[in-house]
Amino acid sequence: MTNMHVELGLDTFGDVTRGPDGRPLPHAQVIRNVIAEAVLADALGIDFIGLGEHHREDYAISSPEVLLAAIAGQTERIHLGSAVTVLSSDDPVRVFQRFSTLDAASGGRAEVILGRGSFTESFPLFGYALDQYSQLFEEKLELFAALLQADRAGEPVTWRGRTRAPLAGQHVYPRTEHGTLKTWIGVGGSPESVVRAARYGLPLMLAIIGGDPRRFAPYVHLYHRALEERGADRLPIGVHSPGHVGETDAKAREEFWPSYREMRNRIGAERGWPPTSMAEFEREIDAGSLYVGSPETVARKIAATVGALGVDRFDMKYGAGPLAHEPLMRHIELYGREVVPRVRALLAESAPAEVTVA
Repeated sequence: MTNMHVELGLDTFGDVTRGPDGRPLPHAQVIRNVIAEAVLADALGIDFIGLGEHHREDYAISSPEVLLAAIAGQTERIHLGSAVTVLSSDDPVRVFQRFSTLDAASGGRAEVILGRGSFTESFPLFGYALDQYSQLFEEKLELFAALLQADRAGEPVTWRGRTRAPLAGQHVYPRTEHGTLKTWIGVGGSPESVVRAARYGLPLMLAIIGGDPRRFAPYVHLYHRALEERGADRLPIGVHSPGHVGETDAKAREEFWPSYREMRNRIGAERGWPPTSMAEFEREIDAGSLYVGSPETVARKIAATVGALGVDRFDMKYGAGPLAHEPLMRHIELYGREVVPRVRALLAESAPAEVTVA
């Protein structure tokens, strides 16, 4: 069903941007700029800010929880989370402890989105083998789910696997204040990952970064069916997609395109993709999963995606490569002041409709 109470958030990876002299800013300045961006988002009433975890030169954020704690101290309402935490190359107990600490410091505003991550630099950095890519995530997610259950029940946790030392009746501290830490599973589009999220009874965050978002409707149906088969209640589903808001469609495209092209071609070269083109960029804006344009254009596209998939949250990943801090702040201003209320108005105007598979 169309959700008129959808949460609307923002995600950033802390892309290394350029200063007025055209040179890349130091990581430290990018991090300070991300704090300013999150403070603005909070002042505008935006629901959520998510910080991605990366371990490479072109992204400044490698420890989202530390940065989120700094943001917590300067904000009042906005929910604070990762986008995503690369659980495969981390320790589930430490991840839980960091986020339960953040939850306490922020007055219950912490969320964690767990995922495999689309980059693999963290594996050699922390001494994990890539040939255990799937096993690491499966086992560590199993342990994290056990930690959440133990926290809810106020009981010790017992767990055994092959990729980490076992736990035998051990308590993990700090516990969350109310026995809950909102935990999502970030999914790029595999049926197995969707079913896994339902099996652990965790909300689903769909990373839709290309193509018609309606093609994810079967995953929404699969998730609902998997929950029903477990006898579980409905759980939230979110969408994470990239975009940029400008005063007009033309300005948004003109502002976003050069940095988007640079970022896309840099990553594409690493992965064997051909260079992108203006035609591909415009096609993704017109019929795919790039939310680029004026506030009205972007609001209508977000409302259409929320309506088609029946999701509970939409997080726009803002920024791309070297796009400077100033246009990012304008984007946040337009998103908070114009896009968010317009999306809510459009959803209120629309009649509820069942999700249909294209």
